[in-house]
This record gives sequence, C-alpha cells and structure tokens, in this order.
Amino acid sequence: MSERLKPEPLPRRDFLGLAGLWSAAVAIGGSLIGMSRLPKPSVLPEAGRRFRIGRPEDFPDGTEEILTAEKVLVRSGPQGIAAISLVCTHLGCIVSRESAGFGCPCHGSAFGQNGEVGGGPAPRGLRWLEVSRGVDGRLVVDADREVAPGTWCQV
Repeated sequence: MSERLKPEPLPRRDFLGLAGLWSAAVAIGGSLIGMSRLPKPSVLPEAGRRFRIGRPEDFPDGTEEILTAEKVLVRSGPQGIAAISLVCTHLGCIVSRESAGFGCPCHGSAFGQNGEVGGGPAPRGLRWLEVSRGVDGRLVVDADREVAPGTWCQV
C-alpha cells in the first residue's frame, strides 16, 4: 500500500479539541432536552379535599374532636365551629395534641392552643380551614381553602 493512501494520524491537540467540542455539544443537547420538559408538570395536582364532618348538633359548645383520617381538629364554641389543620407547616408532619397546644414530633415545632407558632423551625402557625354548611345541613371542611386564624363558622 502506498504512503499516499494512508491517513495522517490525528495530532493529540486536535483530538482533545474535538473531544471538548463534542462534550459541550452533548451537554447543551441534554440541557435543551431537560428544559423542554419544564412546561409539563411531572406531578399532577390532587383532587380537591372537601369532606363532611357531621351535623352542627354533633359538636356541642366547648368540645374538640380530632379527625385523624382528615388530619383536622374540629373545635366548637359560642362563636361557632372552626377547623384547624394538624399538618405542621415546617415539613408536613402530623402534630399531636399537648397540654400547652400542639407539638410536632419530628422536628420539635411547638404551637399554641390556636395554632400560633410557639417555637421550633415552623415558619408559620397551623392553618385554619374553611368550614361551611352543605345543602343537606351538614358541616363541610374545605382543606384547600385557608381562612384567617380565629375565623369561625356560625351555625
């Protein structure tokens, strides 16, 4: 075979330059593919969380009832009926009832009787949830709608 037909060896500098260009092209291509997925949510939103808690007569004045399945404390008083979420505002742990209010067993957040922050890493107080009357007269809690602390549903 003649020397003329034999390809020239690729110098090391040229090889490293081409390798760098191909690496940059792959990185840019991967980034573009990743950015093209950003407009589509990877987690679909949950369905609305509205649930019935019973009739107003089921909650006499001065009573509290913890609904463990819904993670809600229902409180009844002369002002009406209120619902306080038992989900810690720090990382979503379920708080427990204590003599001074509520306590988070995971990270030590403490909340007062009305859900206000008393200490710990929680950034804000427990959420008060909207309570309303359904068409059948039963009380309905909407866990997706937060109301100002101290908001009571008149019954």
